[in-house]
Amino acid sequence: MELRGRVALVTGAGRRLGQAIAVRLGAAGARVAVHHHGSADGARDTARRITEAGGEARLFRADLREPDAPAALVDAVAAGMGALHVLVNSAAVMERTPIGSVTPAQWDAMMALNLRAPFFASQAAAPHMRDGGVIVNVADLAAYETWPAYVPHGVSKAGVVQLTRAMARALAPAVRVVGVAPGVVLLPEGWDDAVADRLAATTPLGRPGTPEDVVRAVLYLIGADFVTGETLVVDGGRRVRR
Repeated sequence: MELRGRVALVTGAGRRLGQAIAVRLGAAGARVAVHHHGSADGARDTARRITEAGGEARLFRADLREPDAPAALVDAVAAGMGALHVLVNSAAVMERTPIGSVTPAQWDAMMALNLRAPFFASQAAAPHMRDGGVIVNVADLAAYETWPAYVPHGVSKAGVVQLTRAMARALAPAVRVVGVAPGVVLLPEGWDDAVADRLAATTPLGRPGTPEDVVRAVLYLIGADFVTGETLVVDGGRRVRR
């Protein structure tokens, strides 16, 4: 897909899926705003990979858990790069929080980054997207399944799916809002090979996914001019398994 001349902001672009998405958008010709907070080294690596491929990247740091930070980040990108055409809300946290141990601070921090930040970033982005912008929200399979040790995370990602639907209607026709929900693609830190093998064995397609599987879905959604409000599940069939 050709994105030459477009400006894309990817939040959480210093690591994991956010990094993979940012690098690919840069390779497709986009001028990429690489957002990071705690992953400065990773963000610099993202920018390096984009520029080595002939693209353009600029770093933007913000703690999106702060109430005013998402809108301020979007406005800084639009001002600094002259436009904003694509917003990918990728920054998120996934913490193990078994019932009985969840604290209000954990709940609030997770909702602030995973759900509140995408809303306010999208709200701020819409006025800059006057010529048909696209917002891509990164949810995950926890939006559709029940994971007892990750209830706050699942609630936040279910909120992202609903946010995608609601914002798509509110911002149409000027801006499309779409989502992607990865399944087993990148294991959380601390999960071992035995868990990976078990998840692969219980995935209908018989293997874990890769960041590239998700990146291809994101590129499709950015270019799918007649798709809005939908979240594309990329999980190897886990959602439909018996």
